[in-house]
Amino acid sequence: MRKAGNNLWVLLLFMALSATTVKAQQLYTITAKEAVDIAFKNVTELKNAKLDYRIAEARNKEIIGLALPQVSASIQGNHYLTLPLIQFPDATETSIYDVLKKEGVKDGSGNTITSGGEFKVRNFSFFSPYNLQMGATVQQLLFEPQVFVGLEARRSLLESGELQIKVAEDKVREAVYKNYYAALIGEKQLVFVQESLKRLQQLSHDMDIMYQNGFVEKLDIDKATVSLNNTQAVENQLKNGIAIGYAVLKMTLGLAQADTLVLKDNLTTMQIKDGILEENFSYDNRNEIKLLNKAKQLQGFDIRRYKLSYYPTVAAFYSFQETGQRNSASMNANTSPWFWYNTNQVGISVNVSLFDGLQKKYKIQQSRFALEKIENTIDQTKKGIDLEKTVAKNNLVNAILTMDMQEDNMKLAEKIYNSEKKKYEVGTGSSFSILRSDTDLQQAQSNYFKALYDAVIAKVSYLKALGKL
Repeated sequence: MRKAGNNLWVLLLFMALSATTVKAQQLYTITAKEAVDIAFKNVTELKNAKLDYRIAEARNKEIIGLALPQVSASIQGNHYLTLPLIQFPDATETSIYDVLKKEGVKDGSGNTITSGGEFKVRNFSFFSPYNLQMGATVQQLLFEPQVFVGLEARRSLLESGELQIKVAEDKVREAVYKNYYAALIGEKQLVFVQESLKRLQQLSHDMDIMYQNGFVEKLDIDKATVSLNNTQAVENQLKNGIAIGYAVLKMTLGLAQADTLVLKDNLTTMQIKDGILEENFSYDNRNEIKLLNKAKQLQGFDIRRYKLSYYPTVAAFYSFQETGQRNSASMNANTSPWFWYNTNQVGISVNVSLFDGLQKKYKIQQSRFALEKIENTIDQTKKGIDLEKTVAKNNLVNAILTMDMQEDNMKLAEKIYNSEKKKYEVGTGSSFSILRSDTDLQQAQSNYFKALYDAVIAKVSYLKALGKL
């Protein structure tokens, strides 16, 4: 009975785990553009780029906060264990009369003061043992170079963040298209290989019957078996390649390997050729150039910030402070314990740097050199884009020519195979001829799909070079 109960618990646990696994798996039936949209939502690099943009937004609000009134409050209490003291002349001592005598001071009767003695002092404190201070200060910045320039540059900072996202999106889009079409072309090629496999299986079956009837030799059957085995090996290799291609595509899309993908696009040679002559190129089509131009603009703000730092910083302020004092005597007498008074002040502070050891001068020089570096990078990037565009265009033209040639070869090889098949069926052809024509057809199909893949990759690279992917 206990064993039956244990089996029930195991079954329930297995069902729960199975339900969780099924729930976690998802089916995606997608086109290439839909695959790009999925990648934009899931890829870690893009997620981090979008988080960087939100960080820039928060930094902008931080800069705005510096221009708003700054309010602070404080409270402080203390008890003097030993009161601070100062010295005053002791008016009760005779020494004070010596001072009056030296100065020729007379008494009320007009007589000169004659009392003598030593001059002494008395220790006295102006502080109470118990003190309490509470206050508040409001400060409004009127002019500060870094804040002033930061407010001007905040829109450009956000635009720079947006361009960084777009640059990351371009990389993801290119990877998605290449991996998507690699898997799609692999599937299309698999269909042709499986058709070849069916042809060879049927041919092998027909030869076996003919062999039993004495019309073909055992050698013919062996040749057909070799071709069949080779085709099966190609099918297995292709299936493995497709499985790897799907795994890479899932990784590119940011999906789990347990998810299932179904590709909806129907790739044709006309789609690849469409729009290849519409160049209409501008460097501004490339997000890398836009990002560098924005970096150049921001570096200009940096130079302006250092130049304005020669100007004074101006701020207005208002402060209020309430102070309370209490001494030990009033505490022991239990009389009014605290003496309160307050202080109010309003004013303007101006801070001027008279000499900073030429630090600002050299900071401006550093910023100008950094600006020159950005300009050099822009120039070098444009040259790199020119090279990329030229290479991509030549590769695309050659890939399309090769694709058209291989497509013609595939059609011709199929025509030859059909002719050899008819000859073989009517008894005028040999098994060697039909097997060789089938091998040629498979090779032509393989060459065509390789050329098709190369053309797709070349088209994607060309569109990326033009900034139109």
